Amino acid sequence: MRFQKLTIKKYEKVFEMYKRHRKLRNNSAIRNLVKDVYIEKSDLIYPIFIEEGENIKNEISSMPGIFRYSIDRINEELEELVKLGINSILLFGIPKHKDEYATESYNENGIIQKAIRYIKKKYPNFLIIGDVCCCEYTNHGHCGILDEKGYVKNDETLEVLAKIALSYAKAGADIIAPSDMMDGRVEKISRILAENNFSNIPIMSYSVKYSSSFYGPFRDAADSAPKFGDRKSYQMDFRYVGDAMSEVRSDLEQGADMVIVKPALAYLDILSKVKETFDVPVIAYSVSGEYSMVKAAAINGWINEKNIVMEQMYAFKRAGANAVITYFAKNIARYLDEEISVINI
Repeated sequence: MRFQKLTIKKYEKVFEMYKRHRKLRNNSAIRNLVKDVYIEKSDLIYPIFIEEGENIKNEISSMPGIFRYSIDRINEELEELVKLGINSILLFGIPKHKDEYATESYNENGIIQKAIRYIKKKYPNFLIIGDVCCCEYTNHGHCGILDEKGYVKNDETLEVLAKIALSYAKAGADIIAPSDMMDGRVEKISRILAENNFSNIPIMSYSVKYSSSFYGPFRDAADSAPKFGDRKSYQMDFRYVGDAMSEVRSDLEQGADMVIVKPALAYLDILSKVKETFDVPVIAYSVSGEYSMVKAAAINGWINEKNIVMEQMYAFKRAGANAVITYFAKNIARYLDEEISVINI
Protein backbone atom coordinates (compact mmCIF):
# COMPACT_ATOMS: atom_id res chain seq x y z
CA MET A 1 0.00 0.00 0.00
CA ARG A 2 2.82 2.38 0.85
CA PHE A 3 4.53 1.52 -2.46
CA GLN A 4 1.32 2.34 -4.36
CA LYS A 5 1.03 5.77 -2.72
CA LEU A 6 4.60 6.61 -3.54
CA THR A 7 3.99 5.62 -7.15
CA ILE A 8 0.92 7.85 -7.37
CA LYS A 9 2.82 10.78 -5.88
CA LYS A 10 5.67 10.22 -8.26
CA TYR A 11 3.25 10.10 -11.22
CA GLU A 12 1.53 13.29 -10.07
CA LYS A 13 4.87 15.03 -9.85
CA VAL A 14 5.78 14.05 -13.40
CA PHE A 15 2.34 15.11 -14.66
CA GLU A 16 2.77 18.59 -13.17
CA MET A 17 6.24 19.16 -14.60
CA TYR A 18 5.07 21.01 -17.70
CA LYS A 19 2.14 23.14 -18.82
CA ARG A 20 0.36 22.50 -22.12
CA HIS A 21 0.82 25.98 -23.63
CA ARG A 22 -0.29 24.80 -27.06
CA LYS A 23 -3.91 24.51 -25.91
CA LEU A 24 -4.26 28.28 -26.35
CA ARG A 25 -2.89 28.07 -29.91
CA ASN A 26 -5.21 25.33 -31.20
CA ASN A 27 -7.18 27.49 -33.65
CA SER A 28 -7.63 31.09 -34.77
CA ALA A 29 -10.71 31.63 -32.58
CA ILE A 30 -8.77 30.78 -29.43
CA ARG A 31 -5.73 32.77 -30.53
CA ASN A 32 -7.91 35.82 -31.18
CA LEU A 33 -9.60 35.38 -27.81
CA VAL A 34 -6.41 35.43 -25.75
CA LYS A 35 -4.28 37.95 -27.69
CA ASP A 36 -3.27 41.06 -25.78
CA VAL A 37 -1.81 43.27 -28.51
CA TYR A 38 -4.19 45.14 -30.79
CA ILE A 39 -3.93 47.26 -33.93
CA GLU A 40 -6.54 49.83 -34.89
CA LYS A 41 -6.73 52.27 -37.78
CA SER A 42 -6.48 55.10 -35.28
CA ASP A 43 -2.93 53.87 -34.54
CA LEU A 44 -1.81 54.74 -38.07
CA ILE A 45 -0.11 57.96 -39.20
CA TYR A 46 0.51 58.26 -42.94
CA PRO A 47 3.37 60.43 -44.30
CA ILE A 48 2.61 62.50 -47.42
CA PHE A 49 5.11 64.30 -49.67
CA ILE A 50 3.78 67.51 -51.20
CA GLU A 51 5.71 69.15 -54.02
CA GLU A 52 5.38 72.72 -55.17
CA GLY A 53 3.98 72.94 -58.69
CA GLU A 54 0.94 71.74 -60.61
CA ASN A 55 -0.43 68.43 -61.87
CA ILE A 56 2.27 66.43 -60.07
CA LYS A 57 1.92 62.78 -59.13
CA ASN A 58 5.34 61.20 -59.33
CA GLU A 59 6.19 57.80 -57.89
CA ILE A 60 9.35 57.73 -55.80
CA SER A 61 11.61 55.18 -57.48
CA SER A 62 13.13 53.90 -54.24
CA MET A 63 9.71 53.65 -52.54
CA PRO A 64 7.31 51.76 -54.86
CA GLY A 65 3.72 52.82 -54.27
CA ILE A 66 4.62 56.14 -52.61
CA PHE A 67 4.18 59.38 -54.56
CA ARG A 68 4.93 63.07 -54.52
CA TYR A 69 1.78 65.15 -55.06
CA SER A 70 1.15 68.77 -55.90
CA ILE A 71 -1.65 70.42 -53.93
CA ASP A 72 -4.03 70.36 -56.89
CA ARG A 73 -3.80 66.54 -56.95
CA ILE A 74 -3.45 65.77 -53.25
CA ASN A 75 -7.17 65.03 -53.08
CA GLU A 76 -6.47 61.73 -54.90
CA GLU A 77 -4.46 60.57 -51.90
CA LEU A 78 -6.78 62.09 -49.31
CA GLU A 79 -9.92 60.53 -50.80
CA GLU A 80 -8.32 57.09 -50.58
CA LEU A 81 -7.34 57.71 -46.95
CA VAL A 82 -10.90 58.77 -46.12
CA LYS A 83 -12.30 55.57 -47.65
CA LEU A 84 -9.77 53.47 -45.73
CA GLY A 85 -10.52 55.20 -42.43
CA ILE A 86 -7.05 56.69 -41.90
CA ASN A 87 -7.36 59.99 -40.08
CA SER A 88 -3.81 61.12 -39.23
CA ILE A 89 -1.29 62.47 -41.74
CA LEU A 90 2.28 63.77 -41.48
CA LEU A 91 3.25 66.37 -44.10
CA PHE A 92 6.62 66.91 -45.80
CA GLY A 93 7.21 69.67 -48.34
CA ILE A 94 9.40 69.89 -51.43
CA PRO A 95 9.72 73.57 -52.45
CA LYS A 96 10.89 74.97 -55.77
CA HIS A 97 13.26 77.45 -54.13
CA LYS A 98 15.96 76.50 -51.63
CA ASP A 99 18.58 78.68 -49.96
CA GLU A 100 21.14 78.50 -47.17
CA TYR A 101 18.71 79.94 -44.60
CA ALA A 102 15.66 77.75 -45.38
CA THR A 103 13.49 80.85 -45.84
CA GLU A 104 10.76 78.98 -47.72
CA SER A 105 10.19 76.76 -44.68
CA TYR A 106 8.36 79.53 -42.80
CA ASN A 107 6.86 81.39 -45.75
CA GLU A 108 3.14 81.95 -45.07
CA ASN A 109 2.52 80.93 -48.67
CA GLY A 110 4.99 78.05 -48.58
CA ILE A 111 4.12 74.61 -49.86
CA ILE A 112 3.19 73.07 -46.49
CA GLN A 113 1.41 76.17 -45.20
CA LYS A 114 -0.79 76.20 -48.31
CA ALA A 115 -1.32 72.45 -48.09
CA ILE A 116 -2.47 72.66 -44.47
CA ARG A 117 -5.00 75.39 -45.30
CA TYR A 118 -6.25 73.45 -48.33
CA ILE A 119 -6.67 70.18 -46.43
CA LYS A 120 -8.34 71.85 -43.46
CA LYS A 121 -10.85 73.52 -45.78
CA LYS A 122 -11.63 70.48 -47.92
CA TYR A 123 -11.08 67.68 -45.38
CA PRO A 124 -11.52 69.17 -41.90
CA ASN A 125 -11.55 65.80 -40.13
CA PHE A 126 -7.92 65.00 -40.86
CA LEU A 127 -5.45 65.30 -38.00
CA ILE A 128 -2.56 67.20 -39.59
CA ILE A 129 0.95 66.84 -38.16
CA GLY A 130 3.50 69.35 -39.43
CA ASP A 131 7.09 68.11 -39.55
CA VAL A 132 9.40 70.97 -38.49
CA CYS A 133 12.87 70.85 -40.03
CA CYS A 134 15.08 72.74 -42.47
CA CYS A 135 16.60 69.95 -44.56
CA GLU A 136 14.00 70.04 -47.36
CA TYR A 137 14.43 73.82 -47.65
CA THR A 138 18.20 74.37 -47.46
CA ASN A 139 20.36 74.28 -50.57
CA HIS A 140 22.95 72.25 -48.66
CA GLY A 141 20.54 69.63 -47.29
CA HIS A 142 21.44 70.00 -43.62
CA CYS A 143 18.85 70.49 -40.88
CA GLY A 144 19.88 74.00 -39.88
CA ILE A 145 21.94 77.12 -40.50
CA LEU A 146 25.64 76.52 -41.18
CA ASP A 147 28.71 78.40 -40.02
CA GLU A 148 31.69 79.06 -42.29
CA LYS A 149 33.08 75.58 -41.54
CA GLY A 150 29.86 73.76 -42.39
CA TYR A 151 28.84 73.10 -38.78
CA VAL A 152 25.12 73.44 -37.99
CA LYS A 153 24.65 76.41 -35.65
CA ASN A 154 22.27 75.35 -32.91
CA ASP A 155 20.84 78.59 -31.53
CA GLU A 156 20.53 80.34 -34.89
CA THR A 157 18.64 77.32 -36.19
CA LEU A 158 16.23 77.52 -33.25
CA GLU A 159 15.01 80.87 -34.53
CA VAL A 160 14.11 79.33 -37.89
CA LEU A 161 12.42 76.32 -36.30
CA ALA A 162 10.27 78.59 -34.15
CA LYS A 163 9.17 80.50 -37.24
CA ILE A 164 8.27 77.26 -39.02
CA ALA A 165 6.24 76.01 -36.06
CA LEU A 166 4.34 79.28 -35.75
CA SER A 167 3.58 79.38 -39.49
CA TYR A 168 2.17 75.83 -39.30
CA ALA A 169 0.05 76.73 -36.29
CA LYS A 170 -1.35 79.79 -38.07
CA ALA A 171 -2.13 77.66 -41.13
CA GLY A 172 -4.14 75.23 -38.97
CA ALA A 173 -1.85 72.32 -38.10
CA ASP A 174 -3.14 70.14 -35.26
CA ILE A 175 0.25 68.93 -34.03
CA ILE A 176 3.78 70.33 -34.34
CA ALA A 177 6.54 67.73 -34.80
CA PRO A 178 10.13 69.06 -34.64
CA SER A 179 12.54 66.57 -36.23
CA ASP A 180 15.73 68.65 -36.50
CA MET A 181 17.51 67.43 -33.34
CA MET A 182 18.71 70.86 -32.22
CA ASP A 183 19.14 71.31 -28.48
CA GLY A 184 16.40 73.46 -26.94
CA ARG A 185 14.03 73.35 -29.91
CA VAL A 186 11.03 72.15 -27.90
CA GLU A 187 11.38 74.98 -25.38
CA LYS A 188 11.76 77.53 -28.19
CA ILE A 189 8.70 76.20 -30.03
CA SER A 190 6.64 75.91 -26.84
CA ARG A 191 7.39 79.51 -26.02
CA ILE A 192 6.54 80.98 -29.42
CA LEU A 193 3.31 79.00 -29.60
CA ALA A 194 2.28 80.22 -26.15
CA GLU A 195 3.16 83.81 -26.97
CA ASN A 196 0.89 83.66 -30.01
CA ASN A 197 -2.10 81.99 -28.33
CA PHE A 198 -1.36 78.50 -29.69
CA SER A 199 -0.45 76.90 -26.39
CA ASN A 200 -3.12 74.22 -26.89
CA ILE A 201 -1.34 72.73 -29.91
CA PRO A 202 0.49 69.54 -28.86
CA ILE A 203 4.17 69.03 -29.62
CA MET A 204 5.14 65.59 -30.92
CA SER A 205 8.91 65.72 -30.66
CA TYR A 206 11.32 63.50 -32.55
CA SER A 207 13.12 63.07 -29.23
CA VAL A 208 14.94 59.89 -30.24
CA LYS A 209 16.18 60.24 -33.80
CA TYR A 210 19.27 58.27 -34.69
CA SER A 211 21.81 58.94 -37.40
CA SER A 212 20.75 55.99 -39.50
CA SER A 213 21.30 54.36 -42.86
CA PHE A 214 17.59 53.52 -42.96
CA TYR A 215 16.74 57.05 -44.18
CA GLY A 216 18.08 56.74 -47.73
CA PRO A 217 14.80 56.46 -49.66
CA PHE A 218 13.25 59.35 -47.72
CA ARG A 219 16.05 61.62 -48.83
CA ASP A 220 15.15 60.73 -52.42
CA ALA A 221 11.49 61.42 -51.71
CA ALA A 222 12.03 64.77 -49.97
CA ASP A 223 15.09 65.83 -51.96
CA SER A 224 16.85 66.39 -48.65
CA ALA A 225 20.17 64.51 -48.78
CA PRO A 226 23.13 66.53 -47.41
CA LYS A 227 25.32 67.93 -50.16
CA PHE A 228 28.38 67.23 -48.01
CA GLY A 229 29.22 65.42 -44.78
CA ASP A 230 26.62 63.70 -42.64
CA ARG A 231 24.25 64.47 -39.76
CA LYS A 232 26.13 62.70 -36.99
CA SER A 233 26.89 65.92 -35.10
CA TYR A 234 23.18 66.43 -34.35
CA GLN A 235 21.39 63.12 -34.92
CA MET A 236 22.04 60.48 -32.26
CA ASP A 237 24.69 57.75 -32.12
CA PHE A 238 23.02 54.33 -32.03
CA ARG A 239 25.84 53.00 -29.84
CA TYR A 240 24.85 55.24 -26.89
CA VAL A 241 21.66 54.09 -25.11
CA GLY A 242 21.76 56.66 -22.31
CA ASP A 243 21.52 59.52 -24.78
CA ALA A 244 17.98 58.47 -25.71
CA MET A 245 16.71 58.71 -22.15
CA SER A 246 18.41 62.06 -21.67
CA GLU A 247 16.92 63.49 -24.89
CA VAL A 248 13.41 62.36 -23.98
CA ARG A 249 13.70 63.76 -20.47
CA SER A 250 14.90 67.13 -21.79
CA ASP A 251 12.12 67.38 -24.38
CA LEU A 252 9.43 66.54 -21.83
CA GLU A 253 10.80 69.13 -19.41
CA GLN A 254 10.71 71.70 -22.22
CA GLY A 255 7.07 71.01 -23.10
CA ALA A 256 6.82 68.00 -25.41
CA ASP A 257 3.52 66.13 -25.13
CA MET A 258 4.47 63.06 -27.17
CA VAL A 259 7.79 61.60 -28.31
CA ILE A 260 8.88 59.79 -31.45
CA VAL A 261 11.43 56.99 -31.73
CA LYS A 262 13.00 56.89 -35.21
CA PRO A 263 13.79 54.46 -36.83
CA ALA A 264 11.52 51.82 -35.31
CA LEU A 265 12.43 48.30 -36.38
CA ALA A 266 16.07 48.25 -35.27
CA TYR A 267 15.29 50.21 -32.11
CA LEU A 268 12.50 48.27 -30.41
CA ASP A 269 14.66 48.03 -27.29
CA ILE A 270 14.82 51.84 -27.13
CA LEU A 271 11.12 52.16 -27.84
CA SER A 272 10.31 49.77 -25.01
CA LYS A 273 12.72 51.48 -22.61
CA VAL A 274 11.26 54.93 -23.35
CA LYS A 275 7.72 53.64 -22.80
CA GLU A 276 8.65 51.98 -19.51
CA THR A 277 10.55 55.02 -18.24
CA PHE A 278 8.24 57.89 -19.21
CA ASP A 279 4.47 58.06 -18.82
CA VAL A 280 3.76 59.72 -22.18
CA PRO A 281 2.50 58.62 -25.60
CA VAL A 282 5.32 57.14 -27.68
CA ILE A 283 5.19 57.09 -31.47
CA ALA A 284 7.23 54.65 -33.56
CA TYR A 285 8.40 55.93 -36.95
CA SER A 286 8.81 53.00 -39.33
CA VAL A 287 11.06 54.77 -41.79
CA SER A 288 11.56 54.69 -45.54
CA GLY A 289 14.35 52.12 -45.48
CA GLU A 290 12.17 49.72 -43.53
CA TYR A 291 9.42 50.19 -46.12
CA SER A 292 11.69 49.81 -49.14
CA MET A 293 13.41 46.65 -47.87
CA VAL A 294 10.07 44.90 -47.43
CA LYS A 295 8.79 46.18 -50.78
CA ALA A 296 11.91 45.05 -52.65
CA ALA A 297 11.80 41.58 -51.10
CA ALA A 298 8.07 41.25 -51.77
CA ILE A 299 8.41 42.37 -55.40
CA ASN A 300 11.05 39.66 -55.88
CA GLY A 301 8.79 37.05 -54.31
CA TRP A 302 11.14 36.41 -51.40
CA ILE A 303 8.63 37.20 -48.62
CA ASN A 304 4.90 37.52 -48.00
CA GLU A 305 4.43 41.29 -47.79
CA LYS A 306 1.20 41.24 -45.79
CA ASN A 307 2.51 38.82 -43.18
CA ILE A 308 5.78 40.70 -42.73
CA VAL A 309 4.08 44.11 -42.49
CA MET A 310 1.59 42.94 -39.89
CA GLU A 311 4.26 41.10 -37.88
CA GLN A 312 6.31 44.29 -37.75
CA MET A 313 3.27 46.34 -36.81
CA TYR A 314 2.47 44.04 -33.90
CA ALA A 315 6.12 44.27 -32.82
CA PHE A 316 5.92 48.08 -32.67
CA LYS A 317 2.72 47.91 -30.63
CA ARG A 318 4.06 45.16 -28.38
CA ALA A 319 7.15 47.25 -27.64
CA GLY A 320 4.91 50.05 -26.40
CA ALA A 321 4.04 52.28 -29.35
CA ASN A 322 0.79 54.18 -28.99
CA ALA A 323 0.82 54.95 -32.71
CA VAL A 324 3.00 54.20 -35.73
CA ILE A 325 4.09 56.47 -38.56
CA THR A 326 4.28 54.11 -41.52
CA TYR A 327 4.28 54.20 -45.31
CA PHE A 328 2.34 50.92 -45.12
CA ALA A 329 -0.62 52.63 -43.40
CA LYS A 330 -2.97 52.15 -46.36
CA ASN A 331 -1.97 48.50 -46.72
CA ILE A 332 -2.49 47.90 -43.00
CA ALA A 333 -5.94 49.50 -43.12
CA ARG A 334 -6.90 47.12 -45.94
CA TYR A 335 -5.51 44.14 -44.02
CA LEU A 336 -7.59 45.12 -40.98
CA ASP A 337 -10.70 45.36 -43.18
CA GLU A 338 -9.97 41.88 -44.53
CA GLU A 339 -9.74 40.52 -40.98
CA ILE A 340 -13.13 42.01 -40.13
CA SER A 341 -14.64 40.55 -43.30
CA VAL A 342 -13.38 37.07 -42.40
CA ILE A 343 -14.79 37.36 -38.86
CA ASN A 344 -18.19 38.53 -40.18
CA ILE A 345 -18.37 35.54 -42.55
